[in-house]
Amino acid sequence: LLSAEFIFLFKRKMFRVFWQVFPKSFSASSRIREEIVLSQREILSWKFYSNMASDFRVERDTFGELKVPSDKYYGAQTARSLMNFDIGGPNERMPLPIIHAFGVLKKAAAIVNKARGLDAVLSDAIVKAADEVIEGKLDDHFPLVIWQTGSGTQSNMNVNEVISNRAIEILGGQLGSKNPVHPNDHVNMAQSSNDTYPTAMHISTAVEINKLLLPNLKKLHEALQNKAKEFASIIKIGRTHTQNGEDLQDAVPLSLGQEFSGYAQQIAYGIERVNATLPRLYELALGGTAVGTGLNTYKGFAEKAAAEIAKQTGLPFKSAPNKFEALAAHDTMVEVHGALNVIACSLMKIANDIRFLGSGPRSGLGELILPENEPGSSIMPGKVNPTQCEAVTMVAAQVIGNQVAVSVGGSNGHFELNVFKPLIVSNVLRSIRLISDCSRSFTDHCVIGIQANHDRIKKLMNESLMLVTALNPHIGYDKAAQIAKLGHKEGITLKEAALKLGFLTADQFDQWVKPEEMLGPK
Repeated sequence: LLSAEFIFLFKRKMFRVFWQVFPKSFSASSRIREEIVLSQREILSWKFYSNMASDFRVERDTFGELKVPSDKYYGAQTARSLMNFDIGGPNERMPLPIIHAFGVLKKAAAIVNKARGLDAVLSDAIVKAADEVIEGKLDDHFPLVIWQTGSGTQSNMNVNEVISNRAIEILGGQLGSKNPVHPNDHVNMAQSSNDTYPTAMHISTAVEINKLLLPNLKKLHEALQNKAKEFASIIKIGRTHTQNGEDLQDAVPLSLGQEFSGYAQQIAYGIERVNATLPRLYELALGGTAVGTGLNTYKGFAEKAAAEIAKQTGLPFKSAPNKFEALAAHDTMVEVHGALNVIACSLMKIANDIRFLGSGPRSGLGELILPENEPGSSIMPGKVNPTQCEAVTMVAAQVIGNQVAVSVGGSNGHFELNVFKPLIVSNVLRSIRLISDCSRSFTDHCVIGIQANHDRIKKLMNESLMLVTALNPHIGYDKAAQIAKLGHKEGITLKEAALKLGFLTADQFDQWVKPEEMLGPK
């Protein structure tokens, strides 16, 4: 940016501000800041679209000409979006699963349109270019960010332009000529951004769920289930009425296996909840075009395109029965994230329990021995922390936050179109990826390696006053409560307190208070 052009432009801006504003007022700082921002935008535009003919080509849209980097397949509408929506930078780009899903639907549309008059040569070239999009070979040609038009129009056109120019190149034509493959007339034939973007939303979400989320949740469920079996014979004291892991209140015994079986069931239900959303997620908006009526498409297109998408992905996609709902509302996406939100809540509970049960080694609960994966402190030698649990709880917090964004976006479908589409799908995809990755990491680096601290578990159980609950059927609640209170007050065992009060004999206590017989109904 320290070029002669930049210096000249900046000086020109500053001179203009001082000449116009300073003689009238000494409060020019805010105006100066505004002009600096405008200068930065002009420089950004100059940086990407300068007159260096060897590095750029001229593309046109309905607003006029723009210079586009010669090594990129996108065209004028993508370039214009880059100028108009400089928000967030590369970290906020449209998620690649959306781009790859667009490749799937553009390929399907080209195949179906071939039978409806789209030239076979053009169709085949579009299919080849779309395949490269699907395979990720053209990822660098999709620079647009999430924060654009809420219908995703710019991203749909980004895909149309890339596929068009790549198809032109395949056919030996000139990039940017829109000949013989036009981005709107051929790549976008029988389509609108209003139906293609929600179609890509559903395709990408369904693919990510089946490819990443469900396999990793099943892996976590299996690991927790295995621990439940491994710990089935280990009896421990239960705890109820806790607050953030503090104020732990003793309860009656249960097995460590029973405790872990609860965790496993939570994940099993989470898997069921996700699966329950899939039938509606497999319904596609394609064929609704602008407002759901199907204007500029033809009978059979929607059904045939959905069938082709199903063939390509191996998932049972079908045409949505009501395109007006499919364009104007995204209740299905909200429903999907609702299931993810429940899983996040489950993961928060499970990870918190495991890290609290593994707290110590000397002053915590210490019932579990967690894998030691890395040093835990830069100042305390030998310290090891429950880092996997911490990562899981942070992921859970993020997903719970994403739920708010998805809910707000989903509730703002006005009339015939919801214009929060990129916001909704980007948060759904992020939550899917986060839960998938953290479930795998938690399984591999924590759950599989968890061990029970038998001595500590036994010690805490034998010291618990809540074993007195077993005496209720024999001596009544009130006398049992007196035994517990005396034991706590004088720091003696339950047996010693019971004998001191004279409520039962030593043999009776040993016969009635057996933790291993307190794990279920008799």
